[in-house]
Amino acid sequence: MWGALFLAALWWASWASAEEPIKIGVILDLSGPAATIGTPSKLVVQMVVDKINQEGGINGRPLELVIGDTEGDPAKALMVAKRLVEKDQVAALIGPTRTGTGMAVKGYIEKAEIPTIMTVGGDPVIAGGPFGPFRWTFKTPQRTSVAVKKVYAYLKEKCLTRVAILTATDEFGKDGLDRLKQLAPEYGIEIAASEAFDVADTDMTTQLTKIRDTGAQALICWTIGPAGAWVAKNVRQLALTLPLIQCHGQPDPKYVELAGVAAEGNLMPSTKLMVADQLPDTDPQKAVIQDFIHLYKDVYHYDRQYPINTHCGYAWDAIMMLANAVRQVGTDREALRSAIEETKGFVGISGIYNLTPEDHNGLGTDSLVMIQVVDGGGQPAQ
Repeated sequence: MWGALFLAALWWASWASAEEPIKIGVILDLSGPAATIGTPSKLVVQMVVDKINQEGGINGRPLELVIGDTEGDPAKALMVAKRLVEKDQVAALIGPTRTGTGMAVKGYIEKAEIPTIMTVGGDPVIAGGPFGPFRWTFKTPQRTSVAVKKVYAYLKEKCLTRVAILTATDEFGKDGLDRLKQLAPEYGIEIAASEAFDVADTDMTTQLTKIRDTGAQALICWTIGPAGAWVAKNVRQLALTLPLIQCHGQPDPKYVELAGVAAEGNLMPSTKLMVADQLPDTDPQKAVIQDFIHLYKDVYHYDRQYPINTHCGYAWDAIMMLANAVRQVGTDREALRSAIEETKGFVGISGIYNLTPEDHNGLGTDSLVMIQVVDGGGQPAQ
């Protein structure tokens, strides 16, 4: 009898464990200046989790999201991260949205030893050296340096070697400024002028007036969110004829909506998601991207409020990469961290990821295409 009861207890414990949800923490800008990026990212993460759970979960266990709003505030981001890890006992974290909030939580992530896949654009979160260790920190958007290389290669091809740069004063903008200056000599690029603005600014005509008289052949703007659209409007207002190149954080219908006719002709590096219809059938990413678009548009209808942008793809890649690692090794933190770090040949929305201990992003310039706004939409740049 006691043997039967013991076996029954073991069966019950095994069944309960198999059904116990795997908690994933999600920290994103759901309000504040980057809410138009953070909110659709949250919707995509939920969409992926729904898909995985409908297919039976991971090794019989459903995924459960625990979501926190950073409000774009570094202090708030840190507080939310601590709550998710210490109170909610999540197995891993996805997010945050911006480089500044990413750096605000990175130190805690490394100390707490919690696997984290960020959706931030800047390099510092995985740069090491003076930026601190990144053993537990990963990110899905291309490194700033990769996007800068894509832009500079395009300019070199077009024989445009004298540029002006206009960058935001936040962490992402500063990272862009550093990489633009650092990599310019490698591509034979001369920086004719460098101006800055706050992400909350709505008028950059003073900076652009200074740039107008420098003889620059192109203007590179490094920011995400509405500020980039204000730059485009001011460029048009001042009748500047030099090409305006935005960063890899701006391929987004929202940018075109905010900038209006001033967006026409603007250039930017982008993931293939934004030119999905024009990919050849032989491209290994095409089927993955089409599946994403079908779910986003036809099943969940998210595009009615949040048209697809590059950040949606970064969120998909983050949760999918994490899910793949959990499927392989479970939720032991060290094993999970190692599995993420050993990701090879993962075909995502934003590229084909090949991570290493030294590179916690795993994307190169071939993951980006240069696009141009034509008739309000993105087209491959000529």
